[in-house]
Amino acid sequence: MIEQLTDSFGRHIEYVRLSVTDRCNLRCFYCLPKDFSDFVEPETWLTFDEIERVMRVFGELGVSRVRLTGGEPLARRGLPELAARLAQLPGIDDLSLSTNAVLLAHKAEPLRAAGVRRLNVSLDTLKPERFTEITQGGHLNKVLDGLMAAKRAGFAPIKINMLALKGVNDDEFEDMVAFCLEHDFTLRFIETMPMGSPGQEAISHYLDLQEVKQRLAARFPLIPGVMPGGGPARYMQVAGTDLRIGFITPISQHFCETCNRVRLAADGTLYLCLGQEHKYELRPLLRSGADDAQLKAAILHALTFKPERHEFHEKPQQVIRFMSMTGG
Repeated sequence: MIEQLTDSFGRHIEYVRLSVTDRCNLRCFYCLPKDFSDFVEPETWLTFDEIERVMRVFGELGVSRVRLTGGEPLARRGLPELAARLAQLPGIDDLSLSTNAVLLAHKAEPLRAAGVRRLNVSLDTLKPERFTEITQGGHLNKVLDGLMAAKRAGFAPIKINMLALKGVNDDEFEDMVAFCLEHDFTLRFIETMPMGSPGQEAISHYLDLQEVKQRLAARFPLIPGVMPGGGPARYMQVAGTDLRIGFITPISQHFCETCNRVRLAADGTLYLCLGQEHKYELRPLLRSGADDAQLKAAILHALTFKPERHEFHEKPQQVIRFMSMTGG
């Protein structure tokens, strides 16, 4: 019988964001310093066998959604093999991937064949020079090639995640809507968060998405929309089209009361909240001979540390870890 993973505040946890590496092939200024190299060593990453075991236990506890994240997950060698193993686990009926798409052109088909069905792609600009500036060296054409390969491979939906940054890309919102209309992508705007020193510096570019929504409504006929999935976006739809535009508002309208997720970092650290430092180390258990019952008990115990809400407003400098350490 499948158990139900429920936290101290009655929230049902049915979604794990699973980081397979803390390394990334881009250096987006709001995420990683350009010359940062202090990543965890690969030997501390969970092996595929360890990941499969942990996720099987999560499935027995009622988790049905798994999202592969990083860093950049496509940088982890053999990722399609892991995806195929996770897709076969009992109870896991939604396997998705978050990526910057730089390496996606050659990996879209194997990932689709392995059982990944949905993609989230980070894309903050459609201007090549601006993309290079934001990512501190990246090339937009590689991302666009990856997106088109994913479209041909049959991924659906493909969601474009655009961080709304005042003074950086706030002149491109309408262009991104047009791009997503053209290619049948879903668009989601995200508010920047003070994650680590890069995020705390980037918060000066914060934009309240209520303003963005009002601005788009003046240009496009927006009506309330819905979209299946386990994430926190609130959707509008462009009337007369299939385009849904999501707004993820961790700052202006936090969604902590409906949080249904935890994050498992590449090194086996279970993070209970993106905006808090609560965590539980699973790797020592996995490597010391703990059985499944002990592992399950540890996960249930860890969930007692999940806080009621983040404190980005009250303590913006509280979270010192980078996003790439936590998992997207």
